[in-house]
Amino acid sequence: MSKVKSPVEKPLSHEEIKLRKEEITKFYTDQLPHLKVQAEYERLMTEIEEHRAKRLQAQAFLANAYEAMENNEEDEGKKEQSNTETPIL
Repeated sequence: MSKVKSPVEKPLSHEEIKLRKEEITKFYTDQLPHLKVQAEYERLMTEIEEHRAKRLQAQAFLANAYEAMENNEEDEGKKEQSNTETPIL
């Protein structure tokens, strides 16, 4: 079985370090406009999802309220019906 040797990296000179830092800084600086657009997109998507959730919650609340009203009306109708019926002896 042969072992794979990893290449030994020699330390970078001060010039190479300075060059790498400049490359990295330029890369990140170039990416900023894209990241700002992405951040705005994510913010808007979050707002949309929050509004959608609020709308669904309001719809569920209204559905429950209407159901409760209908159940009360049915119960009152049954009570009135039972009160108006005369018992058979």
